[in-house]
Amino acid sequence: MLLRVLRYLPALLVGGLVLLVAQTAGADWGALNLPEGVTPISKKVYDLHMLILWICVVIAVIVFGAMFYSMYAHRKSRGAQPAQFHESTKVEVIWTIIPFLILVGMAIPATSTLVFMSDTENADLTIKITGHQWKWQYDYIDDGISFISSLTEESRNAIKGDPASVDNYLLDVDKPLVLPTNKKVRFLVTASDVIHSWWVPMLGQKQDAIPGFINEMWTRINEEGTYRGQCAELCGKDHGFMPVVVVAKNEADYQAWVNEQKGEAAAAAAAAEETWTQDELMAKGAKVYNTQCAACHGANGEGGIGKPIVGSAIATGPLAGHLDIIMKGKQGTAMAAYAAILNDVDIAAVTTYQRNSWGNAASPVQPADVKTAR
Repeated sequence: MLLRVLRYLPALLVGGLVLLVAQTAGADWGALNLPEGVTPISKKVYDLHMLILWICVVIAVIVFGAMFYSMYAHRKSRGAQPAQFHESTKVEVIWTIIPFLILVGMAIPATSTLVFMSDTENADLTIKITGHQWKWQYDYIDDGISFISSLTEESRNAIKGDPASVDNYLLDVDKPLVLPTNKKVRFLVTASDVIHSWWVPMLGQKQDAIPGFINEMWTRINEEGTYRGQCAELCGKDHGFMPVVVVAKNEADYQAWVNEQKGEAAAAAAAAEETWTQDELMAKGAKVYNTQCAACHGANGEGGIGKPIVGSAIATGPLAGHLDIIMKGKQGTAMAAYAAILNDVDIAAVTTYQRNSWGNAASPVQPADVKTAR
């Protein structure tokens, strides 16, 4: 039976290949392949991928071609007699040298690509990326800009609703990472709690964010546009809700964005000197809570990974203790330290919101209180 199958195997293979080509003639082969990307690194990785792919294809054709030919041409029904030999030094040398040369030929371009990917020198700007459960913090070292990038409220609301109603579901953020085109950008990647992984396919890079360590990588984006990715490391309950969005702008638009961010920072500093009404604090606090706290403490303060806020000793107790845990976090838990993440106004607002929602009732917290606590 096996010999009969082997006899018709070449015809079956050819027929299957023809059928496959006929069925996929209109397919988008580009969607099945590695994306070429928009950076020098991604293009080198793509070229290396295609080179290794075709080397593997040639090896497969030669090996399987020889194997199938041998089974067909030297089958018993044709009177073939097996060769009688024990070993051949010449054959053993050949099948050792040829794979060695193939591996060397593959290692040279692979090593060149890895060296190119690792060269973070002579960068035009440096950005520190910090992973938190479950959001990204970006610090522009040269410009003094810092902000948190979180999943949009629209995507979060659609998780239990209609995902199709939201554009870029689970792949959109409230504040994207903005970069200039045609500039070398150095990234310093770390984490504050657990291991995360910053990944944007079109940039051709993925780097682990490890607490206590700083990993480096770099990029240079050649084309303006918006490029999306996500955390590629299982980092906890909301791992799937931790997207990365990079917006590449030309030099003029990027500088305008930088000036806008500096203006917003100055405005936030000025706002921290003002006295806010409770209604203003509650409105702002609701936004901060939904983006920073709801994932752990629940949309209505009911708790989850984090403890409930409704009627909690922290939210109804002395203000100093409430501010302390928000600003310093709690070691050994998912409760991050927000002193370096949120400004005085945001901390005052979210503290006021927690102390005056879901049945809790307390006096409003002013930015001056947070400044004193710092």
